[in-house]
Amino acid sequence: MDRKQFLALYERGKTGEKVDKNDWDVDYIVENVMDLVEEYDFDWDREELIPEDSELFANMFQAAKELLIRTGIYNMSTGRIMKLSEEEIDEGLRNMKTELTMGEGKDAFTLVARRVEDERPPAIWAGNPGCPTPERLYYPIIESVAKEPVIDLLTCGSLVDVDGYPVQNGEPSEVFAVRKEMEYLHKALNKVGRPGLGLLAAESAVTEIGDIAAVSERWLRPCDSHLVALFNELIMDNGNLVRAASSLDYGMKNASLACTMVGGLGGDAPGSCMIMIASIMAANLFAAADYHLCHPIHITDVATTARGCLWLQSVLCQTFAEHAPAIIVCDLWPTSGSMTKELLYEVAANSIVVTVSGGHLEGIGAANGRVPHGTGLECRLMGEVGKAVARMKMTRSEANRIVLQLLDKYEHAFRMEGGNPGRPFDEAYDMETITPVPAWQQMYDEVVEDLRNMGLAL
Repeated sequence: MDRKQFLALYERGKTGEKVDKNDWDVDYIVENVMDLVEEYDFDWDREELIPEDSELFANMFQAAKELLIRTGIYNMSTGRIMKLSEEEIDEGLRNMKTELTMGEGKDAFTLVARRVEDERPPAIWAGNPGCPTPERLYYPIIESVAKEPVIDLLTCGSLVDVDGYPVQNGEPSEVFAVRKEMEYLHKALNKVGRPGLGLLAAESAVTEIGDIAAVSERWLRPCDSHLVALFNELIMDNGNLVRAASSLDYGMKNASLACTMVGGLGGDAPGSCMIMIASIMAANLFAAADYHLCHPIHITDVATTARGCLWLQSVLCQTFAEHAPAIIVCDLWPTSGSMTKELLYEVAANSIVVTVSGGHLEGIGAANGRVPHGTGLECRLMGEVGKAVARMKMTRSEANRIVLQLLDKYEHAFRMEGGNPGRPFDEAYDMETITPVPAWQQMYDEVVEDLRNMGLAL
């Protein structure tokens, strides 16, 4: 997309129909989604989290396009609707990248549009994405992930303090936090001997001010990527449009991000899946997206490992694989944290669903990404499981059988009083050697043995 095309899209946020936000949510989202769910008779089976229904995928693709035509995208900054024609949506779909090289030199990695039950391994994009993290733990967590040989690309959490001061949105501290984040990322890559590894970063940037502060070959290079988010549901603002525009001449990659709420305005998993697919269709244009992040949030369970979220990620990946091949990267945000077996079972289940359905893997946002209780060890498991599923040529029915067994081992965590956040990084890892403490390593080894007994060739 060139500047002229993008500016023409941006102008729609100044000239489109003026609508109140509450009216948008009810009249445009809820009513249209409910009508389309009824029209297409969408439903889902809680025991079949990896469907094999090509008619479902075709109908979901068409319904999502119809939804986007009816609604457009709401610009929250101006209170106006930015409409798209079917021809524009189709052009955006045709122009989606099916190959994208991230990183540079010997560490460059090429993402591809994966197929359903693809033998090509998923990308392992590892870190603790977006997790609010104090500076004292920030670098050790990054190093614990970067040193894992199984990873292909690196991401990170967001700093909550810098040089002893709390980070405030839109203030100098946000600028300093983003640049400190980049300093830590490059330090870790250099230490593990992979300086050219591609990044998804500037996670400490809540506003466009922080995001733009990272745009430099010293920080976020043209071979790296940043987030351009859509809000719930089918909403953008001028700040994220600025983020998208920032990369167009520079060359940095735009990662669209939609966090559709399962059980929210779109209703249960089918309606929410429709919204997420429509969000990606819109992001091809308004986010000038180079690839897409799929991050459903369950209204009560939050985690991507809830059944409705697993079903959504599977159907979305398969829908694009069959009807509009694209690079889809699925976030993994389990409800459990480090030093719990439940975290590892959640990671295994989510990795299996995404891999066999045609997606790539990104995470881990342990403990729902709320606290810095993530480590490199569960990222290792994400990589090992994802690559094993592809290597084994696992079928969807085989994958579904294993995932149902895994749900039995972690679903109780959604109902635990106070959640299941586990322990902070400095209790799960030796801070001198940046290696798992014996108890955490033992849990990992025991879960790996369980997975092997279930049929995973790890």
